[in-house]
Amino acid sequence: MHTTAETPVTPSAPRHVQVLIFDDVEVLDFAGPFEVFGVTGLRTGPAPFRVETIGLSRAPIRARNGLEVRPSASIDEATRCDVLVLPGGFGTRREMHNATLLHWIRRQAQGAETVLSVCTGALLLARAGLLGGLDATTHHVAFDELAQASPSTNVLRGARYVDNGHIVTSAGISAGIDASLHVVAKLLGHAVAVETAEYMEYDWNAQHNERKQTSTSSR
Repeated sequence: MHTTAETPVTPSAPRHVQVLIFDDVEVLDFAGPFEVFGVTGLRTGPAPFRVETIGLSRAPIRARNGLEVRPSASIDEATRCDVLVLPGGFGTRREMHNATLLHWIRRQAQGAETVLSVCTGALLLARAGLLGGLDATTHHVAFDELAQASPSTNVLRGARYVDNGHIVTSAGISAGIDASLHVVAKLLGHAVAVETAEYMEYDWNAQHNERKQTSTSSR
């Protein structure tokens, strides 16, 4: 099901959101989207999203600065999802070479309605072969890494987020909240995203979109 921000939709069942977590993941990269999808719509009716964390195993992970989090499920247990969130952090430099994880990302992305990377989560998409020929962005310190990981990707340096339809990539850390609200607006309507941002007391500017701050590309 694909809708525009102008077409509110109330699905018959909650959309399933899976948020990948791993050692050395950036905390706000996963916690920001988790909060956005987790609190959306709760004040107006049944929850439109069911959110869970997914780890390489069920063992607790140690996020950036030592935060310990126990995943809801492992990649081996994870079923199909509607929204797949891939956060960043220093751990992506290790996991971008994890063939098992990259295979899982490709499988989950194929069945998902929307795939969202935050920060250097774009490196996972690049190594999985999912950004070829697309526009994308990432944390500003990783622009060159993204270009190297996927030479055919047009790296939009300075974009807050980039929406290719199926795949959305965001800049670093806090930009994942903006991109998540953008996804909410696409799936459920702009008014729902605005209400979510207001509840979170987050100053969201929906017009701060992916094309306003571009500069150079990798091509």
